[in-house]
Amino acid sequence: MTSVYEQILDQSNRANPYPLYAELRKTPVARQDDGSYVVSTYREIVALLHDPRVSSERLRASGGRPQGAEEGAADMPASFINLDPPAHDACRQAVMRHFGPPETPGRIEGLRGRTAEIVTTLIDGFGDRNQVDIVDDFAYPLPVAVICSLLGVPREDEPRFSKWADALIEGLDPRTEDPVRLLTTTEREMGAYLNDVIESHLRNPGDDLLSALAEDDPARGGLSREQLLVNAILLFVAGHETTVNLISNGMLTLLRRPAILDRLRDEPDAVDRIVEELLRFEPPVHFALRRIALTDIEIAGTTIPKGATITLALAAGSRDPDRFDDPDQFDPDREDNEHLGFNSGIHYCFGAPLARLETQLALTELVRRLRNPRLVTDPPPYRPNPRLRGPRHLLVTIDGIVPSS
Repeated sequence: MTSVYEQILDQSNRANPYPLYAELRKTPVARQDDGSYVVSTYREIVALLHDPRVSSERLRASGGRPQGAEEGAADMPASFINLDPPAHDACRQAVMRHFGPPETPGRIEGLRGRTAEIVTTLIDGFGDRNQVDIVDDFAYPLPVAVICSLLGVPREDEPRFSKWADALIEGLDPRTEDPVRLLTTTEREMGAYLNDVIESHLRNPGDDLLSALAEDDPARGGLSREQLLVNAILLFVAGHETTVNLISNGMLTLLRRPAILDRLRDEPDAVDRIVEELLRFEPPVHFALRRIALTDIEIAGTTIPKGATITLALAAGSRDPDRFDDPDQFDPDREDNEHLGFNSGIHYCFGAPLARLETQLALTELVRRLRNPRLVTDPPPYRPNPRLRGPRHLLVTIDGIVPSS
């Protein structure tokens, strides 16, 4: 018999997995046939995200070998998302010094003008068409351009990053065969390219993130070159795919709710609350990266044994009726909206401020400038990845666009 979790992974349920999440929550900690455990209720997910007995290290449950140890793939260190304290803390802090407060408070806000410019250019590019694909024509190219601007990657190389993004996301799909080989090959290609970019920046430093990180001496707490490369790749993936899905899911949600779409057009300041509710209601990330139990852990009446793999169903937790009132309703005025859209605990999404900025600007301008937008197909076709869920295409018919100024 197919388990509820296996049904969720099935592509046929991608358009609306939420009834299955409700079924999954009936067993908050569910053992799977392969010996792994899926946790689906809000309080249990949060407890494990803050539990030091749960490891994020890239270890196999059977034997503790690093993922990628075969084929000589372990030639790059783990990014901080795959580390535990204290290594995680030191690595994350080294990057954060140049990314956000308190030492670099203006980095993200400084991207507002460039992001707005990209948004305007992409919408202008719709021209006089009466049908656009919000994914291919807008939500996909926007974060690639923004993250390349943040890192200091030449604009002409942006198409290469799009190809790498597709490969990395496929490698994160829990159903992908031999994900280690795919991820390793892609990381090596990106690492070689970024290494050349870093060398160029060291010769001619700019105000970009790669320049700042490269000039930070490892002897004073900076990253080694290998650490810099693998974390730059992480920033690219986190800064791209999350935002693609958040924008696409957001526009789909608004088009299904014309009253809220009209409200955003009339009250652009409402975008902050709308985006936060989107992160709860239609999150871009449905499952956290797998974790390992370092010892027996008793939770919700179940003992997760030492060495077991744990999957945290973040999207199920954000619709848990024991935590949120009327969770299957989209309510931008919801109070106490402490969702799991960007994870929680020490691995809270590093790029969350940038994803919020991009999505707020994107949705505000799409709603303002698209004349009478209507969905062509509902539900739209979805990407196959169940972990990073979003439409593959989002075709919208419009009566034209409002001039940018």
